[in-house]
Amino acid sequence: MTITHVFFDVGGVLGTNGWDRDQRAAAAAHFGLDAHEFEETHSESAAMLELGRITLDEYLRTTVFYRPRPFTPDAFKACMLAQSAPYPETIELARGLARSGRYRMMTLNNESAELNQHRIERFGLRDIFLAFFSSCWVGVLKPARRIYEVALAMSQAEPAASVFIDDRERNLEPARLLGMRTIGFTDAARLKAELAELGVKT
Repeated sequence: MTITHVFFDVGGVLGTNGWDRDQRAAAAAHFGLDAHEFEETHSESAAMLELGRITLDEYLRTTVFYRPRPFTPDAFKACMLAQSAPYPETIELARGLARSGRYRMMTLNNESAELNQHRIERFGLRDIFLAFFSSCWVGVLKPARRIYEVALAMSQAEPAASVFIDDRERNLEPARLLGMRTIGFTDAARLKAELAELGVKT
């Protein structure tokens, strides 16, 4: 079946992860936080943040600013946002697919609302993708089956005519079980070749 819809993960595919373990470790080191303690408080609030049930300010109050700090919430947020860097080659590949006019381009990712919006703007994704099926807006986290079902239904995509690109195998399996084509991302060159095998070309 001809591919009509292409779904991209964001963190790890179109750019660095937004607020994963490495980013948290860098922030903890920068501000002199106890990394172990920070990971514990993060784990208590992470899902609520990525599901859009608490704001970034609420998250920071429970993970960092539950005690006086010699730095401000704004300084910490700036550090969080600065962790995000685009992957230009992957973004250019996605842009070429969008420019071809043959595919409906979407993202499907887990992200907090503030980071997600920042990365959409920072990476220039609004000009490439028609819709952003992000956990913070959909209210479901990958790899739960429901987020894929919502993305397919709302984009009116046939699973067999859709391909989902993600860098984590656990996120690919539910898509496969729904009948979607999947690609495990490693780098832009390999992604381009694997898409071409499915007939998806710029």
